[in-house]
Amino acid sequence: MRKDFPHLGFFLFFLSVWSSLSTGMAMAKNETIPVNVGVVLDFNISLGRIGMSCISMALSEFYASHGNYKTRLVLKTRDSRRDVVGAAAAALDLIQNEEVQAILGPGSSPQANFVIGLGEKAQVPIISFSATSPSLSSLRSQYFIRATLNDSTQVPAITAIFQAFEWREAVLIYVDNEYGDGIVPYLTDALQVINVRLTYRSVISPVASDDQISEELYKLMAKQTRVFIVHMFTPLGSRLFAKADEIGMMGEGYVWILTDGLTDLLTTLSPTDINSMQGVLGVKPYVPSTKDVQSFRVRWKRKFQQDYPLDETSEPNIFGLWAYDAACALAMAVEKVGTVNFSFQKSNTSIKISTDLDTIGVSQIGPDLLQSLLSTKFKGLSGDFQIFDGQLHSTAFQIVNVIGKGERGVGFWTPKNGIVRNLSFIDTNSNTYSTSKDNIGAIVWPGEPTYVPKGWVLPVNENKLRIGVPVKDGFSEFVKVTWDANNNKTQVTGYCIDVFDAVMNSLPYAVPYEYIPFGTPDGKPLGNYNDLIYQVLLKKYDAVVGDTTIVANRSRYVDFTLPYTESGVSMIVPIKDNKSKSAWTFLKPLTWDLWMTSAFFFVFIGFVIWVLEHRINEDFRGPPSHQAGTIFWFSFSTMVFAHKERIVSNLARVVMIIWCFVVLILTQSYTASLTSMLTVQQLQPTVTDINELRAKGYYIGYQQGSFVVGFLKRMNFDESKFRIYDSPEELADLLSKGSANGGIAAAFDEIPYMKLFISQHCSKYTMVQPTYKFDGFAFAFPRGSPMVPDVSRAVLNVTEGDQMIKIEKEWFGKTNSCSDDNESSLSSNNISLDSFWGLFLITGLTSVLALIIVLAMFLHKHRDVVTGEDSVSTKIKTLATLFDEKDLSFHTFRLPDQPYSGCIEPMPSVTNFSPRPSTFSTRTNNIPFSGEQGTSSSERGGRSSTTPVWQSLPAIVPTVELANSNQERTIIPTSTSH
Repeated sequence: MRKDFPHLGFFLFFLSVWSSLSTGMAMAKNETIPVNVGVVLDFNISLGRIGMSCISMALSEFYASHGNYKTRLVLKTRDSRRDVVGAAAAALDLIQNEEVQAILGPGSSPQANFVIGLGEKAQVPIISFSATSPSLSSLRSQYFIRATLNDSTQVPAITAIFQAFEWREAVLIYVDNEYGDGIVPYLTDALQVINVRLTYRSVISPVASDDQISEELYKLMAKQTRVFIVHMFTPLGSRLFAKADEIGMMGEGYVWILTDGLTDLLTTLSPTDINSMQGVLGVKPYVPSTKDVQSFRVRWKRKFQQDYPLDETSEPNIFGLWAYDAACALAMAVEKVGTVNFSFQKSNTSIKISTDLDTIGVSQIGPDLLQSLLSTKFKGLSGDFQIFDGQLHSTAFQIVNVIGKGERGVGFWTPKNGIVRNLSFIDTNSNTYSTSKDNIGAIVWPGEPTYVPKGWVLPVNENKLRIGVPVKDGFSEFVKVTWDANNNKTQVTGYCIDVFDAVMNSLPYAVPYEYIPFGTPDGKPLGNYNDLIYQVLLKKYDAVVGDTTIVANRSRYVDFTLPYTESGVSMIVPIKDNKSKSAWTFLKPLTWDLWMTSAFFFVFIGFVIWVLEHRINEDFRGPPSHQAGTIFWFSFSTMVFAHKERIVSNLARVVMIIWCFVVLILTQSYTASLTSMLTVQQLQPTVTDINELRAKGYYIGYQQGSFVVGFLKRMNFDESKFRIYDSPEELADLLSKGSANGGIAAAFDEIPYMKLFISQHCSKYTMVQPTYKFDGFAFAFPRGSPMVPDVSRAVLNVTEGDQMIKIEKEWFGKTNSCSDDNESSLSSNNISLDSFWGLFLITGLTSVLALIIVLAMFLHKHRDVVTGEDSVSTKIKTLATLFDEKDLSFHTFRLPDQPYSGCIEPMPSVTNFSPRPSTFSTRTNNIPFSGEQGTSSSERGGRSSTTPVWQSLPAIVPTVELANSNQERTIIPTSTSH
């Protein structure tokens, strides 16, 4: 046995060496490089515990699926203890003592503000998944990575909700720290763009007591605004709603909107806290519920309950998902940097008295790790993870409503499409941005009302709206204040009062109010209308109702509703009878241009008819003087249809038909206009131009207390020429006296007053153009009052309905007929060329066309002359001579009993006509025979013969019928012998 011991010892030694080598080789094969990473969170709150559990799960699951990675993140955790200094001390300790290459955290924006500076100095990336304040971006630190959303990204979603429900006021409640202050400028600017006013900003300390919270809420309850935007984390947010529920601010009429800081933590709240937040709206980044997310929630819940059995949190929130993705991104970035020197370069300082900040080291891989983080992209639990401008960017927000034991989604908001009901139904090609509340699901509001809260109420410490009304002496139809000294009461009536009552009754909610006259107990006004409007700014009145006009300088103190009367300032002047008694009155019915045009066409038509009838009609032949007289006589005789000349040409007949129609219309219109001038009373304004008032220095009037005095000054009127009136009666007296007798030549006032005045004196006065644009009567409310949009819509409902007509008839009666008669009497009776140019155009075109046709036929018939070799002047003389001759081929020159034989043109018989030089002659030997153009050779100037032509022809005995004065016909035979 002893001989075997040496062999056994050698075997054991060999076995141990082999085992050592195998172990070393295995260790070398699986060797990883640890990289220290710090975690600074508040572990005594749910947010910190959720973040820590998600980070540890992320690294565990990441390296399990990436076993080939050479680096491993080693977490070095520190508790910031919900303190800014504690977070800074924890970060400094991690950098100096643990030499961490990156820090995940801290959990809040105030803590991150100082930690970011440490990271910048040590070149250590600070990766926060819950520091959302926009103010952190202003630090301009490249080593701050926001693995979450900037709070400003949710502002457009919140403003879209305001647009959907048309709220015009809001109160912002936020925590007094870096997180709360960061969103204020972004939210304020965005709300101003959509005309929503932040009436109050309630700042609550992070360490405020319940009594301090209640005191602040009581302040808010005393205000009109009922829409509150809450921007804070838990547990301060849950305490705020608990006190609001306790004092009755979670009932009907209230609207609460949460930012994502509190909305994302709803799952961490207790059932008691959720119960006090019923009906609250909130916005939060939307995370699709994918299979990976659902699987993670199951795994996380199991692990979280094991690690924190006393925490009742049921599932991870968005911050937990961002923490998971941030840890995975950091692991990827470290691996991409590679196995380099993960050490710090110590700072060499010669300062004898130094602090820990002076000796802080600098990470050797800091710049490379930063670039690696910025270039890391992957599909995480929260969606696509990629850092832009040092932070994540969201593509959608979800709108939720707190109902029952939790939250329920009621809609979504996207930057491209606005509010949508369901993301799956979005048209990717559509660019329509919607803010319609129809795209939001059913919402249970606080107190469960059946209507959408209007966003404001009357303050609880005031019972009625105080409505200021003007006190005036005249024009009581608009506003009238009656004082009862015995009962110390006042009664306010009038058109404006009835309109306001109708408007308020049409509102969908009840608003109690009372009228308070702006006057002394003895019925005198306390000031003008501008003074009354200014009382609203001084908060002595809640509104002003009366005949108050929208004017630019008044809008600096109040907000006006839409006007309920027509607008404008006009001039009213006396009218006089302008019935003309001049000897030349007969010329006035037609304007000078129509007179000239008519005279021209009378002569022109006479000339056209002469041209058309001269060669074929004996009535238009004769000596030149006779023909000229015929032209003028014929044309002007058509005016009374007294022309007796025959018209034988069809073209001339067409021209005459049209011309007679024109003459008929022209004479009838002239007769009607002249009759009107001579019989109807012609009422004309005494002054028609504002410049005439200034030039002649006339006195003008305006109503007491009216803004019109400022308008007259701007129109450069002399203030010494102003006179004031208080009532329609005083205005009528001033106008009747005239400017020279202590009165006025004209008055300037608003159209409603002018119409009322003219309805009472329509036969004496009239309004004169132009009308100067103003915006009419309206109701005045304080600047930014939430009642203005609702009252304006109610004004439209009343003015567009029958109720407005009834109110006008009740106070002003039927004034249309009077004003219409007045306007008609002032209209001009002169007839201008504008009314007849169409008829003259048709007549002219027809006449010219007829001339062209006749001339064309004439030139074609005598084309041998036109195409001859004679000079132009000779051709013109020949054509003129031919035109002056009769056209014997026309039927009017043939004998009635002698048909056309081809060589002899029958002599026309003269029947039933008085003898004229052109139609009757005792010459019997000049019987026409056809020549080359159908005329006698003597008329053509042709050849002569010593032997008369008729000696070789059969005897022709024409008869000439002469008509005596008794219309008896005498037949004279003509001898055929010499």
